[in-house]
Amino acid sequence: MNTEVSHPKAVVEADEFVDARVTPLGSLEILSHEEVAKLLDRGQGGLYPLFRRCALAVLNSGSNSDDARELFEKHKDFDVRIVQQSWGIKLEITHAPAVAFVDGKMIKGVKEHLFAVLRDIVYIANEIVESGRFNLQEPESITNAVFCILRNARILDTKGRPDLVVCWGGHSISRDEYEYTKKVGYELGLRGLSVCTGCGPGAMKGPMKGATIGHSKQRVQTGRYIGLTEPSIVAAESPNPIVNHLVIMPDIEKRLEAFVRLGHGIIVFPGGVGTAEEILYLLGVLLDPANIKQPMPVVFTGPASAAAYFQRMDEFIGLTLGTQAQSRYKIIIDDPAEVSRVMGAGLGHVYNHRRATGDAYNFNWTLKIPPAFQLPFEVTHESVAGLDLHFDQPIHARAANLRRMFSALVAGNIKENGIRQIEAKGPFEIKGDTRMMGPIDELLKQFMAQNRMKLSGDYKPVYRIV
Repeated sequence: MNTEVSHPKAVVEADEFVDARVTPLGSLEILSHEEVAKLLDRGQGGLYPLFRRCALAVLNSGSNSDDARELFEKHKDFDVRIVQQSWGIKLEITHAPAVAFVDGKMIKGVKEHLFAVLRDIVYIANEIVESGRFNLQEPESITNAVFCILRNARILDTKGRPDLVVCWGGHSISRDEYEYTKKVGYELGLRGLSVCTGCGPGAMKGPMKGATIGHSKQRVQTGRYIGLTEPSIVAAESPNPIVNHLVIMPDIEKRLEAFVRLGHGIIVFPGGVGTAEEILYLLGVLLDPANIKQPMPVVFTGPASAAAYFQRMDEFIGLTLGTQAQSRYKIIIDDPAEVSRVMGAGLGHVYNHRRATGDAYNFNWTLKIPPAFQLPFEVTHESVAGLDLHFDQPIHARAANLRRMFSALVAGNIKENGIRQIEAKGPFEIKGDTRMMGPIDELLKQFMAQNRMKLSGDYKPVYRIV
């Protein structure tokens, strides 16, 4: 979505803050009076608080902090106002992060992200939540809502063969690991493959950066760098500047569903509790009996220095989910070209399967996602303590509860609401079968020892294993 700055009046205050007026171009030139009223409504039911938070996160792209509360405190005077005019709208922004501007003009990629935020917030509120078309407690309706959000964002326009590789990994990784993600991305780009990530820094940025070089060498002009995020995490993981298609999903569950329905293959780099959550979501879905024949190439990979990380992750999966779960992925250490070759071969199987079943190339309708993975998990001390972390349940159900546990740790680490809960009531209590608590404890200790829990500041555990 193209945008431009109209009559910029950039005012730099100590090189930190900028005021500007921004006018969109393209598909979001106008809003109805009702939509503008909702966006200006600063009350509990209005859209302004949500839009302001997401807009500030986008304008803060490039920050080295993952502390959402620190961002909001530093920019407590930030304001964005929608001005309705007879010929369209414009945004009046005050006290914005100066990093989003060059010589008083907003960086084009940042502007595109800003109006992607506006597009998705308006669409989700009007068409998904309030229209009455969707029952967001019913599996098929949830999937339809995910599809409609992606379609409205024009993510599903591609008509080509399966070529989208989802890359997961931590935002807090070592330099060695980051450089490796770029090398893998480069190999994917040389093979004409596109990349989808969580849109933030670290292992979400590296593959995209590498792919741009591979695409450039192959003269690929249509490379896609898709970033999927959601409101509660975008402030801690601001979209990186390489993302050329940004989508704000309503919550983490719909974000994860968008990943697995959009992606044709998945690469997992080293990460922390967020990456563990993604792995458990993926394995839980693939382990559902309805998805046994579903082709989905999955590769865990990192540099030689990450070998111990993946050994521990593989052991954790084996001890908690068993060998069937371990059979759904391949571990490749320190070989970017082999990762890309394996992924390319796997995408061939995906192509054949989609042709044989008549499923779409751009959205995996046949993948069954059980309600336990679709319905939002409200993170509270009570809900975390009540999780069923025992072995006497089907594998995919066990994975669903483990996923929820790691989701709670993500909230406690970097999401504003989770941080406030920890401050008010102390660490979340994790309890269950001792055979499961041991592997969880060992994995989390490794994350802390390798500084994978938090990008900035000292880490104080947000959990206690009972």
